[in-house]
Amino acid sequence: MMFYRSLMILLSATLWWEEVGSTEFAKNTESDLERTVCGALREPFAFWSFRLAAGAPDATRLRSIHNIERLSFTTRDGRILGGYKLRAIKPWGTLLVAQGNAMLADHIIGELQSFRDLGLDIYIYGYRGYGLSGGKSRLKALVSDYQEIISALNAQDRRRRFLYGISMGGIILLDAVGKTHDYDAAVIDSSPSRISSLGCPEEYDPVNHLPRDCSGIKIIIGLRDRVVPRTDIEELATIAESRGAEAVEYPEFAHPFQDLSLEIHRRRFQEVADFLTRWRP
Repeated sequence: MMFYRSLMILLSATLWWEEVGSTEFAKNTESDLERTVCGALREPFAFWSFRLAAGAPDATRLRSIHNIERLSFTTRDGRILGGYKLRAIKPWGTLLVAQGNAMLADHIIGELQSFRDLGLDIYIYGYRGYGLSGGKSRLKALVSDYQEIISALNAQDRRRRFLYGISMGGIILLDAVGKTHDYDAAVIDSSPSRISSLGCPEEYDPVNHLPRDCSGIKIIIGLRDRVVPRTDIEELATIAESRGAEAVEYPEFAHPFQDLSLEIHRRRFQEVADFLTRWRP
């Protein structure tokens, strides 16, 4: 009981400092993008929990990865996001990956080498407030960041443009560019149809950002997923499929990076790769 009370006091103090702090500090550091949209306490507490679970960056995870380079991206409100690029030898396209909500970029960059070996230049950034990235983690800001990142990538590279959103990453990518023509194909892996049930405005519900033509979208549903179960994805999958998307249920898949075996995990990535390579010139 004493531990529980101490934890609650710590959380309350953390939230008070993050959301209130000194008035002058807030004026000088908080941008309009970093205002909460999903509840004054709920949203900062959720992201605090996610960042705590994600932990700190660890450079040792990168030692065995070849053709990797550090990236930085400056957002329109001056936040610097840290990330990585995996360079393919003869690239024919780019793949921007948006990870889950309790992941750092260096957690999964090594896993993405299989996509690089297909001939794709891989880009992944830490969410603002996570790891090497500055700023406050807020949904509105994250969506804006990925709109900017995708626009910048498209401006410098005219090859095939792909997106892979994992769990929360799928929410962010659909909210950012789902209705646009800023990508050739996208895989949305284990992302819910709606987040308005969590206190967010309906304008951020991924289902409201599906394009009229979804033929370039694949939605992955894991029937062993206990984080985002099938019922939470069903609406998104049904509407997307009616517009030409490929929505597939996999009995053996759990939530991404929680599959029961390495073999199943590799099969999941192979499904993603097989879909994207349909657009290979």
